Amino acid sequence: MYEKVIIVGNLGRDPEMRYTPSGKAVTNLNVATNRRWTNAEGQTQDETTWFRVAVWGKQAETCNQYLSKGSQVLIEGDRIKARAYKNRDGEPAASLEVTAFRVRFLGGGRGEPTEAPAEEPPIEDEAEIPF
Repeated sequence: MYEKVIIVGNLGRDPEMRYTPSGKAVTNLNVATNRRWTNAEGQTQDETTWFRVAVWGKQAETCNQYLSKGSQVLIEGDRIKARAYKNRDGEPAASLEVTAFRVRFLGGGRGEPTEAPAEEPPIEDEAEIPF
């Protein structure tokens, strides 16, 4: 099976970068997407969905260098995980985690590049691709 997700949103906080014990960079991003619609009663409704995004390698270092809270990004990811947990009030909640293979910087400004250098994701088994 193959998954692909495209997310366009804004960073909710500054990127957090660290290195694995083997020395590979990983940067974590919190990205918010917003949706606005009018319900049947004519009232405007807003919904925000948060995604946790992991970016690896050279692309992780570039994201950490140029992105900050509020930056608008387009994320292309190939793995999605849903994690269930209980929030501070003890209520059930969930978060969506995406592994990014491409990050594009939107909105311009500050001399930043338009895209972090992508590392192509490895295809583990071509027999599983449905086309």
